[in-house]
Amino acid sequence: MSGNPLEVYKEFDPEIIECYKNLEKSTYSEGALSTKIKLLIAMAIDAEHGTAQGATALGKRALKTGATKEEIVEALRVAYQIGGNRALFTSALVLQNLFSEAQPQR
Repeated sequence: MSGNPLEVYKEFDPEIIECYKNLEKSTYSEGALSTKIKLLIAMAIDAEHGTAQGATALGKRALKTGATKEEIVEALRVAYQIGGNRALFTSALVLQNLFSEAQPQR
């Protein structure tokens, strides 16, 4: 699957997209935690849940906010500690997607 999987809602239920956008804006706005830290947390949660596509997208957003490779790796280490081998294998895909030019996006 490429692109945003929620695009279909623009046709069928545009109101839900507005709700989603408002929640996302509120969630990732600067606050007691920086946007970068929030994105790293979300990436780790997605990796722990085994969702490489979502974790990769969040990792890309975190990099754009100034996250370093080392911060990405440490956040994914937390995912592994909590989630075990599923998170380890998902994290490996995320690292390939983010930092290896030879690997296709998954």
